[in-house]
Amino acid sequence: MKKILILTAGFGDGHNAAARNLRDAIELADEDARAECLDLFADSYGTFNTLAKKTYLGMVAYAPKLWGQFYSLMENPFVEKQLGSFTRLQATLEKVLGEAQPDCVVSCYPIYGHVIKKIYAHHHERPFRFITVITDSTSVNTAWFRAPADYFCVADDTTAEVLMKNGIAEAQIKVTGFPVSPLFASNPNDLPQPIADEPRRVLYVINTGKKKAGKAIDRLLELEDVHLTITAGRDPELRAKLIERTRDQEHRVKVLGWTNQMPELMMSHHLIISKAGGATVQEAIAARCPMIVNQVIPGQEEGNAELIQKLNIGAVVEKNKEVAEAVEMAFEKKATLWNEWRKNLKRVSRPDAAAKIAELCLDESASNFPGGKAVKLFETTPERVMRSASPANGGSRAAQMLLCDFHIHTNYSDGKLSVPEIIDFYGERGFDCICITDHLADPKRLLGKLAELANCTLGHGQIGEYFSVIERERQRAWRRYKMLVMTGIEFNKDGYTRKTSAHLLGIDLKSPVDCSLDIPEIIEKIHEQGALAVASHPHIMKSEWGKNTLYLWENQEKYAPLLDAWEIANRNNIFNDIGLKRLPFIANSDFHKPKHIYSWKTLIHAEKDYEAIKDCIRRNEHVAITLYRDFAAQGKSAKLGAESSVAAPHLFEERLSLQAANR
Repeated sequence: MKKILILTAGFGDGHNAAARNLRDAIELADEDARAECLDLFADSYGTFNTLAKKTYLGMVAYAPKLWGQFYSLMENPFVEKQLGSFTRLQATLEKVLGEAQPDCVVSCYPIYGHVIKKIYAHHHERPFRFITVITDSTSVNTAWFRAPADYFCVADDTTAEVLMKNGIAEAQIKVTGFPVSPLFASNPNDLPQPIADEPRRVLYVINTGKKKAGKAIDRLLELEDVHLTITAGRDPELRAKLIERTRDQEHRVKVLGWTNQMPELMMSHHLIISKAGGATVQEAIAARCPMIVNQVIPGQEEGNAELIQKLNIGAVVEKNKEVAEAVEMAFEKKATLWNEWRKNLKRVSRPDAAAKIAELCLDESASNFPGGKAVKLFETTPERVMRSASPANGGSRAAQMLLCDFHIHTNYSDGKLSVPEIIDFYGERGFDCICITDHLADPKRLLGKLAELANCTLGHGQIGEYFSVIERERQRAWRRYKMLVMTGIEFNKDGYTRKTSAHLLGIDLKSPVDCSLDIPEIIEKIHEQGALAVASHPHIMKSEWGKNTLYLWENQEKYAPLLDAWEIANRNNIFNDIGLKRLPFIANSDFHKPKHIYSWKTLIHAEKDYEAIKDCIRRNEHVAITLYRDFAAQGKSAKLGAESSVAAPHLFEERLSLQAANR
């Protein structure tokens, strides 16, 4: 098994995006390879790292010039010499390298190269291949290449020239492109020309400068034939304001919140408007979508803006009011300028960059370096006494004890983690089957409308995206963790009292169900798909704050014959009355954030198969519940004194202690 360690940091989206995309590409290219992404800054510095990230985001948003000066300090020779002097980071990295013995290490953040240089400065040769993936373009901070590496992967020829001028041998430089999502390579776009009656589709990604975004949007809508898609991120107040502001133009304006579908959006629009972030610029190039940059962070993003101008693949404007003018120029005279940009993009676009870097990593992993022993960091699931291993053919026809959680929320509604983070979070803990069940509110009810505006539920315009993303991650979950993933929805029927409120889980849905239907109709639609209808937290919650939803329980004579099961336990609550009534049951975490993993779960003795699991629940046979306690991870979180955004799916020490405990 080839073992590839990918190092990243949470200071800017580009580093993490590159790391995740590369990991996915490696495992698509070689199912036997194991790639692990680690943010060792988070693991080494805990709360201090969280504070540093918030400071970085604050400087970028409110004092970008100050951040530019700070960023340029890393090129100072004195400061550069100190880049390897992160004592705690060095200790963590040394331990990881010693225990894991990777075949290849990839750095997507400039500091790691200097730390590795210091680790191996005096005693022995580095026992692995080392590749640096540079996420900057054109104006590259020297910190990226002052530390030695076997290869430097760069986004374009311009960046390669910068490295060669600074003494890096041409043979060490690989012009691969930026490692964007493999989706860019698998879905080539063929957009119609933005001429005649064809709508001019413009994607406006709001990052910073939110106060001025409204006026820029007003100016864009003064242009005829412009159809606007706006992403407002995780800012429900901004999204609500923009929906209200563009209500009169709703036939040509779509306002989204946070989205997982950026590749699809870029490939289906004629232009993108955004700041000059490294990942965004490179994704636009991969999507062959001309870009208009409306903000440049000094130092860090200047090279990205220069690249757009040098390659003539878009425009850079200094003021928000100039955005509409740039859009108008792009589409005038039968879209002459747009066609020129598009032609240039086709020449430089490298949507398969992640696959090329993955191939390089796999080739280097096969080099004649000292072989390492099999180690725990790269094992995909901890062995547990109660479980038998799945066979190598991807399915098990023998019954086994399966650890399940059928009630999980992501940041599509009011959860903290994204769908990919949920997959890794549960996969690393050895779960066999999960169902992602984000909230969907009844749009006919006032509380439902308010919940959607507040980003507490799935937006009705996001449902197709939601099903698509879970399907994509379902395949990765099986490939990487041998974990089954179901798509579900928690249907919110919220009234003004607890006895008029009901929440219903649809488990293993194949397509959306209209939440405005009456509850019996929703249950019927769920069953038509072969899915399960389960009463969610149907009794009084004693350990959690929040409104109770008792409608189904109060009307159990009507609904008990219709439902497949009732939650007998939800998070830390257990509902004895469900058992006393001998109703079919399951137990779930109602997961919203990492600490909710320590809660009630379902155990099913069945074949590791979707239909077999659902059949057990329907018959209510071979079903048990357990109060889950991953004590090793819990101890680590307490030691750190803070909860990580992804509570330790990648923490090396946790995996070691968890597996040791299960021997």
